[in-house]
Amino acid sequence: MLLAGLDIGTSGVKCVLVDAGAKAHASASQPIAVSRRQPGWSEQHPDLWWEATTAVFDALATEHPDLMQRVEAIGLSGQMLGPVLIDKADRPLDDVLLWNDERALAECALLQERVPDIGWRTNGTPDPGLGAPKLLWLAQHRPQVMAEADCLLLPKDYIRLCFTGERASEPTDAGGTMLLDCASGAWDAALCEAVGWSLEKLPPLIASWQAGGELRGSLAERWRMQPGIPVAGGAGDNMACSLGLGAARGGDSVITIGTSGVVCIVDRAFKPAPEQAVLTSAHAAPDSFLSMGVVMSATASLDWLAGITGCEVSDLAVQAETLYDEGRAEHAPVMRPSLNGIRTPANRPNARGALNGLALTTDRAQLTWAFLEGVAFQLLDCVEAQQSAGLSVETIAIAGGGARNPLWCQMLASLLDRPVVLPQGRDLAACLGAARLAAVAAKVVPVAELAHSPKAEQVLEPDPALRDLLLSRHSRYRALPA
Repeated sequence: MLLAGLDIGTSGVKCVLVDAGAKAHASASQPIAVSRRQPGWSEQHPDLWWEATTAVFDALATEHPDLMQRVEAIGLSGQMLGPVLIDKADRPLDDVLLWNDERALAECALLQERVPDIGWRTNGTPDPGLGAPKLLWLAQHRPQVMAEADCLLLPKDYIRLCFTGERASEPTDAGGTMLLDCASGAWDAALCEAVGWSLEKLPPLIASWQAGGELRGSLAERWRMQPGIPVAGGAGDNMACSLGLGAARGGDSVITIGTSGVVCIVDRAFKPAPEQAVLTSAHAAPDSFLSMGVVMSATASLDWLAGITGCEVSDLAVQAETLYDEGRAEHAPVMRPSLNGIRTPANRPNARGALNGLALTTDRAQLTWAFLEGVAFQLLDCVEAQQSAGLSVETIAIAGGGARNPLWCQMLASLLDRPVVLPQGRDLAACLGAARLAAVAAKVVPVAELAHSPKAEQVLEPDPALRDLLLSRHSRYRALPA
């Protein structure tokens, strides 16, 4: 018996075939491009996600036909916040404004004026990345699309529609539309009215671990899979990643260092913190919520630095480690790497990076240190904002591409002054979480056993010397101009 965990990310699609014990047996991936036609714009067409998904499943069917025959369910994880507007024939009407699209800034103020308490009812204060401000922007700039729209889905919901022919969403992702009352987990007619959207144009809601339809017969035949296998409701990528690393109990937390950085903290109660731009939605585990503090540019910052210096990211990381080992890090400049705005805690989408302390002796290693440290400081800001809302941090796991950088992880352990765990399989966390939801949908695993904690590959303890160094520079970081 195997399960397919599919993650529809911003930069690509990945699928992993795992057994009930979360052991990976095969995987495939396909990259996706992002369209950035103007500064602050970030779009993708849903057909790109489906083309990448079919390419991934085609590859698995070609290379592992025997494994595909053993798959009993498909689970989904997906990039969040991008509203997919489809017509009556289930076809997407336009490119989707992604989670890091900034153009709906003015609409945020309008929405806040219309619904003053919206941050306490939905997943956070209005932000250009969230769904409702995007709908207001689309109504102004793409009225024909809005007029023809018959339903609003989220990215992984659209993929489930392609798999099954069924329209549905679930609370973890639906929270990002700002049309959902997060405490009750139901669509809210008053919120819909505030953005001019019809309640009838929203899909039915199911639980993340419930079946959201069955795989079409034509696709099962194409991929040599069993006919009629369930496709789970799935979850937003932050929830799926947290679940894949076993974070399902109050106080469990996962720090994901990917294109963006996210601090996810599980709590049994809905504890919003809109005044500090913390997002709070239902978790993919029963009777729980996930608080998310967001850093808009994490590995994206290092990618930018690598691009302008002509150096590989991995080489930059080694240079920064050498800098610390040689005791030269204290002379590095101080950086706020908000190259794509600030969400938590300042909620300034139009903010840009700031750098202080450049000298003729500043080299690539010191610049890299400044970026790594700056992102770590921003993640600390997130944790402090979430703690101020009454959330507690008991355990910390680190995932995402940045988790391959030992110095970055050690910075976080030292700044947060507690051990951090690098779990086995952390690069596949979102896929593992999606597969776990599939296991429940297929009735292979009871919902009470939804979480599966992987073994720790490494545990990093705080480094007192590094902590002293970082704290001595933190005040300079906080003093950077807005």
